[in-house]
Amino acid sequence: MRMIALQSGSNGNCIFVQARGVRLLIDAGIAGIQVQERLSALAVDPAEIDALLISHDHSDHVRCMGVYHRKFGIPVYVTERTLLEARRRVKLGTIDDVRCFRSGESFRLGGVTVETIPTPHDSVDGVGFVLDDGQCRLGILTDLGHAFAGLEDVLSSLDAVLLESNYDPQMLETGPYPVFLKERIRGPHGHLSNDESAALLSRAFRRRLQWACLGHLSEHNNDPALALATHRAVLGGGRSLALASRYEASAVLEV
Repeated sequence: MRMIALQSGSNGNCIFVQARGVRLLIDAGIAGIQVQERLSALAVDPAEIDALLISHDHSDHVRCMGVYHRKFGIPVYVTERTLLEARRRVKLGTIDDVRCFRSGESFRLGGVTVETIPTPHDSVDGVGFVLDDGQCRLGILTDLGHAFAGLEDVLSSLDAVLLESNYDPQMLETGPYPVFLKERIRGPHGHLSNDESAALLSRAFRRRLQWACLGHLSEHNNDPALALATHRAVLGGGRSLALASRYEASAVLEV
């Protein structure tokens, strides 16, 4: 199983995963031409993607789902409530192949089981994803709200994870955002901080976790070097950590 974060952040999210011959995109927040260029550098044809999975209705995750469908012929997997809210937020255009799932259920795509994990983020029906190919389990877990009940158990079951590490508490507190937005981010329906992510990963690494990729870092309330340093201080040495960029594709991460 391999994962490439094509981009991760409030300016747009899209993750590529390949396992057992199944090729997936998770979320559609960057332009189709960016997807094409970043995948072509990896010798991947987006027209061969088997499915687009949508986590929730915010525009940085859904704005280009119609483009991906029409340009590359990719079927869209999304909950009905998320699709309806996404259409209210963004002009998606025609999508002829929508395959709705229910939050919390699992479904098969070839040799891969897709588990959907309901999240308390401030969206109408948000989920995280766990992809299981029968040998390895990869989590794509961003926009989580808070460290909700059951999240630690999910992480302890994984071999690898893309986990949000959105903000540094001090940078958020002293940064330029208005008070209401600061409260939203650090509230129960916002995002995980560097500290919260590190604490969760410290327990997961004691189980089966092989690597973690930190994602959805804030442009104004975080810094990549600070996020890594916070995690290193908690995790110590010998743990495999990567970063998902707001601006470019990550390295290929395999498990």
